[in-house]
Amino acid sequence: MNQSAVEAGPMDAGSRTERAYQRLRQEILVGELAPNERLRVADLEARFELGLTPIREALARLASEGLVSMEARRGARVLEASPAELADLMKTRREIERLCLIESIKRGDSKWEAEVLAALHVLARAPLPDFGERSALALEWEAHHRRFHTALVSACGSDWLLRFWNQLVDHSQRYRKTRLQGPLVARDVQAEHQAILDAVLRRDADAAVALMDRHLRDTEEAALAALRQAGAPAGR
Repeated sequence: MNQSAVEAGPMDAGSRTERAYQRLRQEILVGELAPNERLRVADLEARFELGLTPIREALARLASEGLVSMEARRGARVLEASPAELADLMKTRREIERLCLIESIKRGDSKWEAEVLAALHVLARAPLPDFGERSALALEWEAHHRRFHTALVSACGSDWLLRFWNQLVDHSQRYRKTRLQGPLVARDVQAEHQAILDAVLRRDADAAVALMDRHLRDTEEAALAALRQAGAPAGR
């Protein structure tokens, strides 16, 4: 451990744990740390220079979120990716997304409509990057994409639904890099987003839910194809 870590006080230790957590979490979500990759505390400390204890605490926190698996005497690994896990995850996400979207359409006011419109406006004008590499453009596009989907469900009126929704979106994001490494199917994602928005603004819940379901299923099918091509195990 470096000298600065030894001399740091309690508040510094807490902030180092948060920094370790955020860095590890981001690398898992964008695929820099691959599914099932071994997470050696000493290696991570050498790379991050945040101290061994903050790394261990960050890994424990990520394990509680289901992003990391902890094994007795074997250390930590990034959660394994599998077709079965993805199918279960996306089925659950579609159900939660349906509830959130229906309630948002019922409850959303003009401010909510304005935020949804603004989010898609910004996303549509963001350059579509090469998602095969981590870049500022890719991260920016992902942030705008997340803002649009968040805006759609944000008026559902339930903190619990939104908490579950955010967790499911985080986990589904882990499969994005996998999907892009597989056989790519041409999709006009902007047109899909626009069709969802149009249905939402018409307050046509049935159409909006059907379009969102198709949007998520297409993403799931692409990721499943990539996993099978890579020879991923069928289950956990």
